Amino acid sequence: MENDPRDEIVEHLASLRAFARSLTRNAASADDLVQDTVVKAWSNIDKFQAGTNMRAWLFTILRNTFYSARRKQKREVADVDGEMAARLSEKPAHDGRLALKDFADAFAELPDEQREALLLIGASGFSYEEAADMCNCAVGTIKSRVNRARKRLAELMELDEDDALEMTDAATVAVVSRPPAA
Repeated sequence: MENDPRDEIVEHLASLRAFARSLTRNAASADDLVQDTVVKAWSNIDKFQAGTNMRAWLFTILRNTFYSARRKQKREVADVDGEMAARLSEKPAHDGRLALKDFADAFAELPDEQREALLLIGASGFSYEEAADMCNCAVGTIKSRVNRARKRLAELMELDEDDALEMTDAATVAVVSRPPAA
């Protein structure tokens, strides 16, 4: 009966660890590297040719694993405090799409004058004075239309004043947001 080559892996762990330690200069990293090496060797044992040098095969796997990790590290950005990852994360789009559909349905129920005022002030960014000129009405009338429209949207969408409206569309958020206090 022939010996299983996996049995021989254990014999080389100490020398693998010493080699890994010389490459990484860190005990924990060396242990991780040896573990990765053993996992790769174990899962690819069918590629090992019986009668050849197991030690050399293991050292080659360890060395290749080490240099592959180093090449990968050069392409990566250290993000110790998670700041970079926080900026890259994205909320699931389906929540925004559902909220946007609810908004579109509620927005369609508003009277024409209120929709027009919200679009001019909130989505298009015009001042109350500019919107009043465009609509040929008083500034107070535009302010009143916007205020009534926002209240009605909140009612239709069942939002409390403390609820955050999370949308994927900044223009929609602008339409339903309260203007800054003057």
